[in-house]
Amino acid sequence: MLRRSEIELKTSGEVDAMREAGRVVARCLDAVRAAATVGTSLEELDGVAHDVMKDAGAVPAFLDYHPHFAPSPFPGVICASVNDAVVHAIPGPHRLAEGDLLSVDCGAFLDGWCGDAAISLVVGADPDPADLALIATTERALQAGIDAAVPGGKLGDLGAAIGAVAREAGYGMLADHGGHGIGRAMHEAPHVPNEGRAGRGMRLRAGMVIAIEPMLHAGGGDEYVHDADGWTLRTADGSRAAHVEHTVAITENGPRVLTLA
Repeated sequence: MLRRSEIELKTSGEVDAMREAGRVVARCLDAVRAAATVGTSLEELDGVAHDVMKDAGAVPAFLDYHPHFAPSPFPGVICASVNDAVVHAIPGPHRLAEGDLLSVDCGAFLDGWCGDAAISLVVGADPDPADLALIATTERALQAGIDAAVPGGKLGDLGAAIGAVAREAGYGMLADHGGHGIGRAMHEAPHVPNEGRAGRGMRLRAGMVIAIEPMLHAGGGDEYVHDADGWTLRTADGSRAAHVEHTVAITENGPRVLTLA
């Protein structure tokens, strides 16, 4: 566990600046949601998000990002994960079909500060109720994590809240993955778990800003496999997955969601 001194606490003015970056991300996701129709390609959705960022004077956080585990820099502005793809899928030529479950993750820098958020949706006019239930539960898990992001709480409180929603509904969660601190960089300390024990872990402090992001598997298992591209993670059992995320500031007045329009 990282020491307190390794967590950058943001001032209220810096949180306000991050709110503007988060607003750009929210607008990108709103535009992508509107454009995610049958026949639209994932790379076309990538262009939609990029145009919103350009208009706002923002810089894509994902484009050319190259962490140690990846064989090459990420080539897109968004991650666009379809059906059994959970996260990190490259937005390529795949065209959306009726009933596809699409998860879109988006990050942007504005004036040196980063916002990061994700949505899941079903394409077309006749969504499978099972997909809608999966998405709704993932959103409830996110809200439970947000509600636990208060000064004096513990990181384990967030994980326990998120995990309780997911497990009680019978869903699995992407193993070894969770949220993260965020600010001047897209990924900062601390790691934010999607499962844990209440009352355990690092104490939450006003000024911390974190990205909370549950990733649920319909099949109930937690295992995943990598695509050959080195980026895309898929459920090992082939079941569908949903991913939602918000950037959240911990304040003396409670959690403040920064990635809203």
